[in-house]
Order: sequence, then C-alpha cells, then structure tokens
Amino acid sequence: MFSIERLRILRELADRGTVAAVAEVLSMTPSAVSQQLKVLAREAGVALLEPDGRRVRLTDAGQALVLRADDVLAAMERATAEMAHYRGSPRGQVRVASFPSGAALLLPPVLAAMAGSGVELVAGDEDLPPSEASKLLADYDIVLTHRDERAPSLSGPRLSAQLLMREPIDVVVAPDHPLAGRSSVRPEELADETWVSVRGGFPVDDVLESIATVTGVRPRIAQRLNEFRVIETLVVSGYGVALMPRYAVAHPDLSVLPLAGVRAARVYETITRPQAHRSPAIATVLDAFETAARAVTEPH
Repeated sequence: MFSIERLRILRELADRGTVAAVAEVLSMTPSAVSQQLKVLAREAGVALLEPDGRRVRLTDAGQALVLRADDVLAAMERATAEMAHYRGSPRGQVRVASFPSGAALLLPPVLAAMAGSGVELVAGDEDLPPSEASKLLADYDIVLTHRDERAPSLSGPRLSAQLLMREPIDVVVAPDHPLAGRSSVRPEELADETWVSVRGGFPVDDVLESIATVTGVRPRIAQRLNEFRVIETLVVSGYGVALMPRYAVAHPDLSVLPLAGVRAARVYETITRPQAHRSPAIATVLDAFETAARAVTEPH
C-alpha cells in the first residue's frame, strides 16, 4: 500500500521540479522530503528518482506513478467533496488563477454567482504565457488561460481543458490616424506601421506574427507591454497602433478595426486536474465561468 501523503509529495516534486521547492510549500525540511521519497521508492520496489546534475528527476517509473498519484489524490478530493454534498450544497474553497484581462471580463459575474453558494472563491492574477499556464495547477484548482485560436488545446494526461469562448483580436488606432473610422483593415495596409505590442508568447503577439507572414514584412515594434490600459494610452497618444482583444478595449477615443484576411482571435479555456470537475465546489465554479462566457458572446 502506498502512503497518500508520500504520493502527494511525489506529485509536488513533479509539479515544482526541486526537493527544496516541495519542502517549502509543504512546510517540511528538504531532508524530510528526500526521506519520504526514499520510503515511497521502497514501497514501489523500483527507483522513482535519478540524479540530474545537482538535482533529481523522475524516472519513467516515477512519471508513471505520478499519473496514478493524480488519480488517487483526485479520488480522495472527490470523496471529501461528496461528503460535503451530503451535508448540503457544494461547499469549500476553490482557488482560481486567471490572466488579468480575462479576470476583468469574467471574474465579477463568477464571484457574484458564488455569493451565498457556500463556495469560497479565492482569486489570483497570473500573467503567464499559455505554454506555462499548466504550472499554476500546483497552487490552484482552476486556471483561466488563453491561447491563439490556431494553437492546440492544453489538454494532456495530467490536465483537462474546457473551451469557454472565442474573442476576436482587432487593430486599434488613434482617432486622428489615417485608418480611423474604417469598417476593417487588411494586413497589407499595416506593413509600414509602428506597433505597441505585448511580450512574446501571448496570443496577441501570435496574431502579429501572422500579419508578418501575410505581408512579408517584420513588424516594427516600438514597445512591448502586457498591460492593455497602458497600450491604449500610448496608441491614443500617437505612439503606434496595436492589436487588442475586442472585449478588452476600454478607451472611448480608440478607433477599432476588425482584421480582414487573417484569422485573428484568442480562445479562453479553463484548465484543471483530470476529474477535478467531480468536486461539487469546483464544478460549481466551472459552471459559473461557462455562464459568464455565454453572457459575453451570445446575442442578447
């Protein structure tokens, strides 16, 4: 029989990468973590770790056991949630990470839906590229993330992704820009523009790369910032044009131009551990995100 707590330690090592990081989050000493992992290896009867420079890494057997640890720990969480369900409505704390513009759009109605539900939603803002968002599941139950619509879903053996909505990405220009007031703009008309963009790896930057592919001209990027309010201010002040997700545009003076001739959108996803939706509290929050997304995208 495997110890559930030792399986939890193994999963934390898979998520966090180092014994020191595991020790810190579990309030243990590094030597105690190492000792528990050695005991787990004896229980398994096979090596779970191997040297990797001054660190350790999971062996193939260790990686296989992490997948089973996910199943066992998820089953324990479901059992706890089911007992809470028998005591009444879904209850408990659900930790949610979200990127800033997504949180601004969806978090208020989700928090409103949780009022009086017995579910305590604890929100955190985490601005990571989509490729790194899964790392947040070490600390959160649900991660609201976004990706370019052409990029593959983040689903994998250790996480589950649920598509929420599609958000077009438009060009925004100053009110006195020559393109202002147009009903749309083609990539070729933007070849000579100066851009204010986001950091690399985010969906908006992926669309800018698509424009470069269509025009054959590398965009001239003057600034890279991840705060859309700052980007809007710079564009209105005449420091360049920008790409922005449609529902994130807030400045009343911006002229918003849909892109023609190129796929330009990001999609929102929630990612969780596999089977996490079987927890009544987590399922309640996921349902609230779905409802909030429909309210944004469906015609009224």
